[in-house]
Amino acid sequence: MLPLRTMSKPFPHAARMGDIAPFHVMDLLARARAMEAAGSDVVHMEVGEPDFPTPEPVLRAGRQALADGHTGYTPATGLPALREAIAGFYERRYGVTVDPARIVVTPGASGALQLVMGVLLNPGDRVLPPDPGYPCNRHFVRLFEGEGRAIPVGPETDYQLEAGHLEGAWDERTVAAMVGSPANPTGTVVEREQLQALNGAARERGGVLVVDEIYHGLVYGGEAPTALSVTEEAFVINSFSKYFGMTGWRLGWIVAPEAYVEALDKLAGNIFLSPSAPAQHAALAAFSGETEAILEERRAAFRERRDFLLPALRDLGFRLPGAPRGAFYLYADCSPFTDDSFAFARRVLEEAGVAITPGIDFGAHRAAEHVRFAYTTGLDRLAEGVDRLRRFLVP
Repeated sequence: MLPLRTMSKPFPHAARMGDIAPFHVMDLLARARAMEAAGSDVVHMEVGEPDFPTPEPVLRAGRQALADGHTGYTPATGLPALREAIAGFYERRYGVTVDPARIVVTPGASGALQLVMGVLLNPGDRVLPPDPGYPCNRHFVRLFEGEGRAIPVGPETDYQLEAGHLEGAWDERTVAAMVGSPANPTGTVVEREQLQALNGAARERGGVLVVDEIYHGLVYGGEAPTALSVTEEAFVINSFSKYFGMTGWRLGWIVAPEAYVEALDKLAGNIFLSPSAPAQHAALAAFSGETEAILEERRAAFRERRDFLLPALRDLGFRLPGAPRGAFYLYADCSPFTDDSFAFARRVLEEAGVAITPGIDFGAHRAAEHVRFAYTTGLDRLAEGVDRLRRFLVP
């Protein structure tokens, strides 16, 4: 009989957990909620979630799916009808033909990234993401015992990787590079020629390019090019969360190189069994003309918010070198006010009642000099937030 564990022996933890950082903004959000519970009013510009509800046609389809009993498992790669609908979306919006067999429906873009890293990485393999960038990307690499070797980027390259970055950083352990377009936290877009050059640099070295396109659709002034328009050899990840307004439904997809589809299917069946059946049936309505009209109205609203907040922040003294083309973020240089963006964000919350995200959540490169503003709240609240910031910065 095994002896009972004594208090002198700690419970085991995987070593990787020491390398997976929490979202620092969650501490700020918890404090904001506590302030609100105590009667304070907080303007939220920290949350990367659309404030619009799921469009009604999608809700109707979801309710109908439940009424019809669509609550069981689906194929691990998703409903065939949804994979075909996603392929049709690429044809209509981008003029790109995608074989539905290359599309794998996933439990959110996070599920997609786990699958991609699972089929790509052996222990010790390296992936090259940009810094600043979405932090979970490097954490998914670590989850599969890889190493995220972040490459510092700044306004001189629109906060995006270029082929020259890969040429300088790629070594014998590197298997992939990752970009986001539009990017979180900067909202910048990778153009077609740049995508082509990045893919070429990765493939020449025996690796692949992974492109996060979850903010596609939320682009202001023409569409962002999809990596699928230049290659079938990259992994392209998208989601129903941002443009389609289905965050809590947890549904995304991968368009994968044909050579990886079988492995993705096998891994998805082992990790997830399948994506949510009701969510998939609801998502079929996301591509209807009725839903598209709603989503385009929302895109216009986000653009209006960006066009208000960008000059307002500049007038306050924040430095924003360019106008981001997509997503719903502004990544602002706050060095005129502080050399500690986390402490600055705490003070802004406590003293001004405005919640923002410190740059430390997005990497290490000049993180203490930047904060992210999310325009995921209405114009009236954004205006209130700007007024509060003005009083805080200019007492």
